[in-house]
Amino acid sequence: MVEHDELLSIRAAELYYEENKTQDEIGSILRLTRWKVGRLLAQAKANGFIRIEIVHPRARRLPIERRLREKLGLTDAIVVSSAGVSGDDELQSRTAQAAADYLTSLRPIPRTLGLSWGRTLHDVSIHLKQGWAPGVNVVQINGGVSLNKRAGTAATTAVTIASKAGGQATLLPSPAILERIETKRAIEADRSVAAVLEMAATASAYLFSAGAADQNSVHVDSGYITADNVTELVRKGAVGDVIGRYIDSNGNIVDPALDDRTVGLRLDDLRRSALSIAVIAGPSKHAVAGAVVSSGLCTVLVTDEDTANALLGD
Repeated sequence: MVEHDELLSIRAAELYYEENKTQDEIGSILRLTRWKVGRLLAQAKANGFIRIEIVHPRARRLPIERRLREKLGLTDAIVVSSAGVSGDDELQSRTAQAAADYLTSLRPIPRTLGLSWGRTLHDVSIHLKQGWAPGVNVVQINGGVSLNKRAGTAATTAVTIASKAGGQATLLPSPAILERIETKRAIEADRSVAAVLEMAATASAYLFSAGAADQNSVHVDSGYITADNVTELVRKGAVGDVIGRYIDSNGNIVDPALDDRTVGLRLDDLRRSALSIAVIAGPSKHAVAGAVVSSGLCTVLVTDEDTANALLGD
Protein backbone atom coordinates (compact mmCIF):
# COMPACT_ATOMS: atom_id res chain seq x y z
CA MET A 1 0.00 0.00 0.00
CA VAL A 2 2.83 2.35 0.88
CA GLU A 3 4.62 1.61 -2.40
CA HIS A 4 1.36 2.12 -4.31
CA ASP A 5 0.86 5.57 -2.74
CA GLU A 6 4.49 6.43 -3.47
CA LEU A 7 4.10 5.56 -7.14
CA LEU A 8 0.85 7.52 -7.28
CA SER A 9 2.54 10.57 -5.73
CA ILE A 10 5.33 10.40 -8.31
CA ARG A 11 2.84 10.12 -11.16
CA ALA A 12 0.77 13.00 -9.77
CA ALA A 13 3.92 15.12 -9.54
CA GLU A 14 4.88 14.30 -13.14
CA LEU A 15 1.45 15.34 -14.37
CA TYR A 16 1.41 18.49 -12.29
CA TYR A 17 4.95 19.80 -12.77
CA GLU A 18 6.01 18.34 -16.12
CA GLU A 19 2.73 18.22 -18.03
CA ASN A 20 1.16 21.30 -16.39
CA LYS A 21 -2.10 19.51 -15.55
CA THR A 22 -4.41 21.02 -12.94
CA GLN A 23 -5.25 19.04 -9.81
CA ASP A 24 -8.79 18.47 -11.16
CA GLU A 25 -7.36 17.10 -14.43
CA ILE A 26 -4.98 14.83 -12.53
CA GLY A 27 -7.91 13.58 -10.45
CA SER A 28 -9.78 12.62 -13.61
CA ILE A 29 -6.73 10.86 -15.08
CA LEU A 30 -5.90 8.91 -11.92
CA ARG A 31 -9.52 8.54 -10.82
CA LEU A 32 -8.91 10.31 -7.54
CA THR A 33 -10.51 13.19 -5.70
CA ARG A 34 -8.90 16.63 -5.93
CA TRP A 35 -8.20 16.38 -2.18
CA LYS A 36 -6.32 13.09 -2.70
CA VAL A 37 -4.25 14.64 -5.54
CA GLY A 38 -3.27 17.54 -3.29
CA ARG A 39 -2.21 15.10 -0.57
CA LEU A 40 -0.12 13.07 -3.05
CA LEU A 41 1.67 16.21 -4.28
CA ALA A 42 2.44 17.23 -0.69
CA GLN A 43 3.68 13.69 -0.01
CA ALA A 44 5.97 13.80 -3.07
CA LYS A 45 7.47 17.06 -1.88
CA ALA A 46 7.91 15.81 1.68
CA ASN A 47 9.65 12.67 0.43
CA GLY A 48 12.12 14.68 -1.62
CA PHE A 49 10.76 13.56 -5.01
CA ILE A 50 10.29 17.17 -6.11
CA ARG A 51 13.02 19.78 -6.37
CA ILE A 52 11.97 23.29 -7.32
CA GLU A 53 14.73 25.66 -8.43
CA ILE A 54 14.41 29.36 -9.22
CA VAL A 55 17.11 30.22 -11.75
CA HIS A 56 16.48 33.93 -12.27
CA PRO A 57 19.71 35.94 -11.70
CA ARG A 58 18.11 37.79 -8.77
CA ALA A 59 16.89 34.62 -7.09
CA ARG A 60 18.32 34.01 -3.62
CA ARG A 61 19.54 30.64 -2.34
CA LEU A 62 17.79 30.46 1.02
CA PRO A 63 19.05 27.10 2.41
CA ILE A 64 22.70 27.97 1.78
CA GLU A 65 22.13 31.43 3.28
CA ARG A 66 20.86 29.80 6.45
CA ARG A 67 23.92 27.53 6.59
CA LEU A 68 26.26 30.51 6.19
CA ARG A 69 24.56 32.31 9.07
CA GLU A 70 24.63 29.27 11.34
CA LYS A 71 28.12 27.97 10.56
CA LEU A 72 29.98 31.27 10.17
CA GLY A 73 28.15 33.38 12.74
CA LEU A 74 26.85 36.01 10.32
CA THR A 75 23.87 38.19 11.11
CA ASP A 76 22.67 37.74 7.53
CA ALA A 77 23.80 36.25 4.23
CA ILE A 78 22.58 36.88 0.71
CA VAL A 79 23.62 34.38 -1.95
CA VAL A 80 22.87 34.75 -5.66
CA SER A 81 22.76 31.97 -8.21
CA SER A 82 25.85 31.23 -10.28
CA ALA A 83 23.74 29.34 -12.84
CA GLY A 84 24.14 30.45 -16.44
CA VAL A 85 26.80 33.05 -15.66
CA SER A 86 28.80 33.91 -18.78
CA GLY A 87 31.77 35.51 -17.01
CA ASP A 88 33.12 37.40 -13.99
CA ASP A 89 31.49 40.67 -15.06
CA GLU A 90 28.01 39.15 -15.09
CA LEU A 91 28.60 37.45 -11.75
CA GLN A 92 29.75 40.75 -10.24
CA SER A 93 26.69 42.49 -11.67
CA ARG A 94 24.33 39.89 -10.16
CA THR A 95 25.98 40.23 -6.77
CA ALA A 96 25.93 44.03 -6.95
CA GLN A 97 22.21 43.92 -7.74
CA ALA A 98 21.63 41.71 -4.70
CA ALA A 99 23.58 44.17 -2.54
CA ALA A 100 21.50 47.06 -3.90
CA ASP A 101 18.30 45.14 -3.10
CA TYR A 102 19.57 44.40 0.42
CA LEU A 103 20.45 48.05 1.07
CA THR A 104 17.01 49.10 -0.11
CA SER A 105 15.33 46.63 2.26
CA LEU A 106 17.31 47.67 5.37
CA ARG A 107 15.20 48.61 8.38
CA PRO A 108 15.97 50.73 10.25
CA ILE A 109 17.46 52.80 7.46
CA PRO A 110 21.06 53.81 8.33
CA ARG A 111 21.44 57.55 8.79
CA THR A 112 25.09 57.48 7.73
CA LEU A 113 26.59 54.84 5.44
CA GLY A 114 30.36 54.36 5.55
CA LEU A 115 31.47 53.44 2.05
CA SER A 116 34.62 52.02 0.51
CA TRP A 117 35.17 52.03 -3.25
CA GLY A 118 36.12 49.81 -6.18
CA ARG A 119 34.54 48.17 -9.21
CA THR A 120 31.99 46.12 -7.24
CA LEU A 121 30.69 49.07 -5.22
CA HIS A 122 30.54 51.20 -8.35
CA ASP A 123 28.24 48.50 -9.78
CA VAL A 124 26.11 48.64 -6.61
CA SER A 125 25.68 52.40 -7.08
CA ILE A 126 24.48 51.84 -10.64
CA HIS A 127 21.94 49.17 -9.61
CA LEU A 128 20.44 51.26 -6.80
CA LYS A 129 17.20 52.95 -7.84
CA GLN A 130 16.50 56.63 -7.39
CA GLY A 131 14.84 57.10 -3.99
CA TRP A 132 16.14 53.80 -2.61
CA ALA A 133 16.07 55.42 0.84
CA PRO A 134 15.01 58.77 2.30
CA GLY A 135 17.97 60.89 3.32
CA VAL A 136 20.95 58.58 3.78
CA ASN A 137 24.26 60.41 4.02
CA VAL A 138 27.37 58.67 2.69
CA VAL A 139 30.92 59.07 3.98
CA GLN A 140 34.05 57.62 2.40
CA ILE A 141 35.96 55.38 4.78
CA ASN A 142 39.25 55.15 2.87
CA GLY A 143 41.15 57.39 0.49
CA GLY A 144 40.31 57.13 -3.17
CA VAL A 145 41.97 59.98 -5.06
CA SER A 146 43.61 58.31 -8.09
CA LEU A 147 47.33 58.82 -8.67
CA ASN A 148 47.25 58.17 -12.41
CA LYS A 149 45.57 59.89 -15.34
CA ARG A 150 42.59 57.55 -15.38
CA ALA A 151 39.61 59.01 -13.58
CA GLY A 152 38.79 57.19 -10.36
CA THR A 153 35.33 55.95 -9.39
CA ALA A 154 35.58 56.47 -5.61
CA ALA A 155 33.97 59.93 -5.49
CA THR A 156 31.45 59.06 -8.21
CA THR A 157 30.31 55.97 -6.30
CA ALA A 158 29.76 57.86 -3.05
CA VAL A 159 27.98 60.76 -4.71
CA THR A 160 25.71 58.48 -6.75
CA ILE A 161 24.61 56.39 -3.75
CA ALA A 162 23.99 59.50 -1.63
CA SER A 163 22.13 61.43 -4.34
CA LYS A 164 19.85 58.48 -5.09
CA ALA A 165 18.92 58.46 -1.39
CA GLY A 166 18.38 62.22 -1.17
CA GLY A 167 21.42 62.56 1.08
CA GLN A 168 24.87 64.10 0.94
CA ALA A 169 28.27 62.57 0.27
CA THR A 170 31.28 63.43 2.40
CA LEU A 171 34.49 62.59 0.53
CA LEU A 172 37.91 61.75 1.92
CA PRO A 173 40.30 63.99 -0.08
CA SER A 174 43.34 61.76 -0.04
CA PRO A 175 44.98 58.93 -1.95
CA ALA A 176 44.45 55.49 -0.43
CA ILE A 177 48.16 54.80 0.06
CA LEU A 178 50.95 57.38 0.34
CA GLU A 179 54.67 57.01 -0.30
CA ARG A 180 55.82 58.45 3.02
CA ILE A 181 54.36 57.93 6.47
CA GLU A 182 55.12 61.57 7.32
CA THR A 183 52.81 62.68 4.48
CA LYS A 184 50.08 60.35 5.68
CA ARG A 185 50.32 61.67 9.24
CA ALA A 186 50.20 65.26 8.01
CA ILE A 187 47.10 64.57 5.89
CA GLU A 188 45.24 62.80 8.71
CA ALA A 189 46.14 65.66 11.08
CA ASP A 190 44.49 68.17 8.74
CA ARG A 191 41.28 69.42 10.37
CA SER A 192 39.01 68.71 7.39
CA VAL A 193 40.40 65.21 6.86
CA ALA A 194 40.23 64.44 10.58
CA ALA A 195 36.55 65.45 10.57
CA VAL A 196 35.79 63.02 7.73
CA LEU A 197 37.62 60.20 9.50
CA GLU A 198 35.71 60.91 12.72
CA MET A 199 32.42 60.78 10.81
CA ALA A 200 33.53 57.52 9.15
CA ALA A 201 34.33 55.94 12.51
CA THR A 202 30.82 56.66 13.81
CA ALA A 203 28.79 55.61 10.74
CA SER A 204 25.55 53.68 11.31
CA ALA A 205 26.55 50.98 8.81
CA TYR A 206 29.39 50.10 6.46
CA LEU A 207 29.40 48.82 2.88
CA PHE A 208 32.63 47.50 1.43
CA SER A 209 34.07 44.95 -0.96
CA ALA A 210 37.41 43.15 -1.01
CA GLY A 211 40.08 42.82 -3.66
CA ALA A 212 42.14 39.78 -4.56
CA ALA A 213 45.90 40.00 -4.13
CA ASP A 214 46.76 39.98 -7.81
CA GLN A 215 47.79 42.31 -10.60
CA ASN A 216 44.16 43.16 -11.39
CA SER A 217 43.88 45.06 -8.12
CA VAL A 218 42.27 48.50 -8.31
CA HIS A 219 45.21 49.73 -6.25
CA VAL A 220 47.58 48.78 -9.06
CA ASP A 221 45.17 50.27 -11.59
CA SER A 222 44.98 53.53 -9.60
CA GLY A 223 48.74 53.84 -9.24
CA TYR A 224 49.01 53.31 -5.49
CA ILE A 225 51.21 50.22 -5.71
CA THR A 226 52.92 48.24 -8.47
CA ALA A 227 52.47 44.67 -9.67
CA ASP A 228 55.83 43.88 -8.05
CA ASN A 229 54.51 45.23 -4.75
CA VAL A 230 51.57 42.83 -4.97
CA THR A 231 53.91 39.92 -5.65
CA GLU A 232 55.84 40.78 -2.49
CA LEU A 233 52.62 41.10 -0.48
CA VAL A 234 51.55 37.64 -1.64
CA ARG A 235 54.95 36.30 -0.60
CA LYS A 236 54.22 37.67 2.87
CA GLY A 237 50.89 35.82 2.94
CA ALA A 238 48.41 38.36 1.53
CA VAL A 239 45.14 36.94 0.16
CA GLY A 240 43.61 40.32 -0.65
CA ASP A 241 42.76 43.78 0.63
CA VAL A 242 39.90 45.31 2.58
CA ILE A 243 39.51 49.10 2.51
CA GLY A 244 43.05 49.28 1.12
CA ARG A 245 44.61 47.15 3.86
CA TYR A 246 46.23 43.88 2.80
CA ILE A 247 45.43 40.90 4.99
CA ASP A 248 46.37 37.23 5.31
CA SER A 249 43.98 34.28 5.60
CA ASN A 250 43.44 35.08 9.31
CA GLY A 251 42.57 38.72 8.67
CA ASN A 252 45.91 40.03 9.96
CA ILE A 253 47.84 42.89 8.33
CA VAL A 254 50.71 41.42 6.28
CA ASP A 255 52.83 44.58 5.88
CA PRO A 256 52.61 46.96 8.86
CA ALA A 257 54.80 49.57 7.12
CA LEU A 258 52.44 49.70 4.12
CA ASP A 259 49.44 49.75 6.43
CA ASP A 260 50.90 52.74 8.27
CA ARG A 261 50.90 54.63 4.95
CA THR A 262 47.27 53.75 4.23
CA VAL A 263 44.65 56.46 4.82
CA GLY A 264 41.26 55.60 6.23
CA LEU A 265 39.31 53.53 8.69
CA ARG A 266 41.11 50.77 10.59
CA LEU A 267 39.94 47.17 10.27
CA ASP A 268 39.05 47.04 13.96
CA ASP A 269 36.45 49.76 13.29
CA LEU A 270 34.70 47.34 10.92
CA ARG A 271 34.94 44.56 13.48
CA ARG A 272 33.28 46.73 16.13
CA SER A 273 30.39 47.72 13.86
CA ALA A 274 26.90 46.36 14.44
CA LEU A 275 26.29 46.36 10.68
CA SER A 276 29.12 45.89 8.20
CA ILE A 277 28.12 44.57 4.77
CA ALA A 278 30.73 42.85 2.58
CA VAL A 279 29.99 42.39 -1.14
CA ILE A 280 32.40 39.78 -2.51
CA ALA A 281 32.03 37.49 -5.52
CA GLY A 282 34.07 35.48 -7.99
CA PRO A 283 36.55 32.59 -7.87
CA SER A 284 39.57 34.88 -7.51
CA LYS A 285 38.12 36.20 -4.23
CA HIS A 286 37.37 32.94 -2.42
CA ALA A 287 40.45 33.29 -0.23
CA VAL A 288 39.87 36.91 0.76
CA ALA A 289 36.16 36.21 1.34
CA GLY A 290 37.18 33.49 3.79
CA ALA A 291 39.53 35.88 5.57
CA VAL A 292 36.86 38.59 5.82
CA VAL A 293 34.23 36.27 7.27
CA SER A 294 36.46 34.24 9.60
CA SER A 295 38.09 37.33 11.13
CA GLY A 296 34.82 39.12 11.87
CA LEU A 297 35.21 41.96 9.38
CA CYS A 298 31.58 41.71 8.27
CA THR A 299 28.25 40.94 9.88
CA VAL A 300 26.49 40.54 6.52
CA LEU A 301 27.87 38.84 3.41
CA VAL A 302 26.51 39.31 -0.10
CA THR A 303 28.10 36.76 -2.42
CA ASP A 304 27.61 34.16 -5.14
CA GLU A 305 26.76 30.48 -4.78
CA ASP A 306 30.21 29.13 -5.66
CA THR A 307 31.93 31.43 -3.15
CA ALA A 308 29.39 30.44 -0.49
CA ASN A 309 30.09 26.75 -1.12
CA ALA A 310 33.82 27.41 -0.86
CA LEU A 311 33.31 29.12 2.50
CA LEU A 312 31.27 26.16 3.73
CA GLY A 313 33.83 23.66 2.46
CA ASP A 314 31.36 22.03 0.05
